[in-house]
Amino acid sequence: MKRFTAEFLLWLGLSVVRLCAAIGLAEDGYHVFPGDNIQDALQQAAGNKTNKVVKVHAGEYRPNTRRQALIWFNKTHDGIRLEAEGSVTLTAANPQLGVASEPGFPAVVNHVVYFGHGISSNTVFKGFRVTGANGFLTRKQTKEIEPSPAVPKNLFFFADGGGIKIFGGSSPTIQNVEVVDNFTSPCGAGISVQQQGFDQTPVLIENCVFLRNRAQGTGAAIDLLAGSSARIINCLFVGNVSNTGEDVVAKNSGEWPFVNNGVLTIFWNSGAEVRNCTFTGNRNGVDDMGGKSTYLNCILVDNKLDTGL
Repeated sequence: MKRFTAEFLLWLGLSVVRLCAAIGLAEDGYHVFPGDNIQDALQQAAGNKTNKVVKVHAGEYRPNTRRQALIWFNKTHDGIRLEAEGSVTLTAANPQLGVASEPGFPAVVNHVVYFGHGISSNTVFKGFRVTGANGFLTRKQTKEIEPSPAVPKNLFFFADGGGIKIFGGSSPTIQNVEVVDNFTSPCGAGISVQQQGFDQTPVLIENCVFLRNRAQGTGAAIDLLAGSSARIINCLFVGNVSNTGEDVVAKNSGEWPFVNNGVLTIFWNSGAEVRNCTFTGNRNGVDDMGGKSTYLNCILVDNKLDTGL
């Protein structure tokens, strides 16, 4: 009995330590380690009025269920600062949850990261590698990630933004992020900004790398859908490919198809400040229909990658 009691107390003590480690609240913020759930830390930080820093330690983090996003921010998460400590990969893929014959395999989420209505520039996403999106699409649990009815949700809400989706009145700060090897259909494989007129504060995308992202339509690296704004500062775009297949949106609507577009696409009534950026080795550079943008100190060279349509 004494031995059993001692073993039970040891187990209980280790369980408490593990629980504390999973929660990981310290003076400098919440700490997340491989095996922990990043969303749990975001939920706790959302309820903390004084400490909204979440630090994710080196490793790979993948979905444990099939859903819309690996991690998500809505208005309850405004002001959180999510930072990578060391080399941290966030991926949409989890082969154990899918079947190889299914569309989108091995991805099991629509977006790796989702920023929703009510997110201000005080919300910071910094230092991560974002990868693995592959055209997976589900409409389940929509109210969980986006409770606001203020902005109507269409196909692009679910399908665009494989790496990062920014929706409605949302203007996060994205810094030092690598967006690599994502695919979406139809558009916006790396980052899709869909403010839909809530564009008074631009999204800040700074010191980021966009590498080998692919879109069946357009905006392989970044797209700004109608009524959106962004500041894209000191970013590198290499090996990104738009127009990898038929324009399914045009086919269904009867509109003129997008067949020869940029890896940065800016739609009508949208605009970007693009400063100190380099576009090289892509299939085309910039495709801008907005008429509001500025391009300062940028390099666009050898964007003639022979692939796509």
